Amino acid sequence: MSVKMTAALLLLQLSGFFGSGSGGKVLLWPMEYSHWLNLKVILEELVKKHEVTVLRPSASLSYEVDNTSTIEFETYPSSYSMAGVEELFIESIRKQIYEMPKKSFWRYFSMLQEVVWKYSDYFESLCKDVVFKKELMTKLYNSSFDVMVADPFILCSDLLAEILKTPLVYSLRFFPGSTYEKYSGGLPLPPSYVPVAMSELSDQMTFMERVQNVIYMLCFDFWFQTFNEKKWNQLYSEVLGRPTTLTELMGKADIWLIRTNWDLEFPHPLLPNFDYVGGLHCRPAKPLPKEIKDFVQSSGEHGVVVFSLSMVGTLTEERANVIAAGLAQIPQKVFWQFEGNKPNTLGSNTQLYKWISQNDLLGHPKTRAFITHGGTNGIYEAIYHGIPVVGIPLFGDQFDNVVHMKTKGAGVRLDLLTMFSADLVNALKTITNDPL
Repeated sequence: MSVKMTAALLLLQLSGFFGSGSGGKVLLWPMEYSHWLNLKVILEELVKKHEVTVLRPSASLSYEVDNTSTIEFETYPSSYSMAGVEELFIESIRKQIYEMPKKSFWRYFSMLQEVVWKYSDYFESLCKDVVFKKELMTKLYNSSFDVMVADPFILCSDLLAEILKTPLVYSLRFFPGSTYEKYSGGLPLPPSYVPVAMSELSDQMTFMERVQNVIYMLCFDFWFQTFNEKKWNQLYSEVLGRPTTLTELMGKADIWLIRTNWDLEFPHPLLPNFDYVGGLHCRPAKPLPKEIKDFVQSSGEHGVVVFSLSMVGTLTEERANVIAAGLAQIPQKVFWQFEGNKPNTLGSNTQLYKWISQNDLLGHPKTRAFITHGGTNGIYEAIYHGIPVVGIPLFGDQFDNVVHMKTKGAGVRLDLLTMFSADLVNALKTITNDPL
């Protein structure tokens, strides 16, 4: 299904929450970084006919729109400082990339539990910053919103929707283990043939892999918690004045928009209120700036490679030099989104940029390959433009995304901490020269 058709069907569903003959009012509870980019695509369509208000904390890192947008922001004072929020994200990413992969299975998930509970405490702080502000809550209630759209990875939208008596639409990739999709959304995911989210398994499992999949399911269902549910249950019950749970309130969401699609997903059962909308942000490529265009044209018949690890920022000097040495050995020209000191092994075929127009480069006819961390946005841009990938997953959903691309025959996988320059060279030769 085309992106335009998917977007049209999505808007048709959302329009059911609005009264006929007039635009409605939409309230958004967002999440930072790539999560925000996905929600913003939906909002940019909704704002054409409806009033859209985004609830954002005073300390935020990525909630921005262009000057022509009519999206309104309701900014509330945050208990966290800007520096505190930035440190939270940077430190958690550093641990997930450089420390956790070296640990055993149980230690890995113990450390992941520590990381996500720090986020849970931050999200709880944001929730209290809103629900305990009487003036703000009165303003929101009197605004009579027709629907609330939220990224459920930051909790509290379910509580706000309950207080404001507003229908709730979720937008997410997945929760670890898909626990809330299963136990709040009711989505059946049999472990006999559906790989557990974050298991890094495919749908072509051997018997022992199925056993492993069941172990992952038990781990996520009975041990690992994405959020500190005891604290959230207490907060929700205190605010509503009656006993309730996080799982119960999340279960009241009307629609779950899943940020992937069947070109990437493995087969599994569905429910009517789960819609798979991956790739909504994909667009045709725009013309490249002259400097970029000239470098692309100089690549000749070999074409170019696009390399981006997105928001990860600075690689260690040793890893950057390993990657640069590998890139120097390939015949293609390379656009590398990179921050930090210039690697000593950088070849003349590689140019460094703090930011690249990723979609426009992937859509250029001379682009031959995409080296990516495997974020959902980048993966879908590669799918949209038909570009094979070398996946170097770092954290979160990226491992599963790259496994899915490899299983579908659209990419290969490397490990950031253990790969050699030759591994990168061979991976690029494989996806540019050999059918996958």
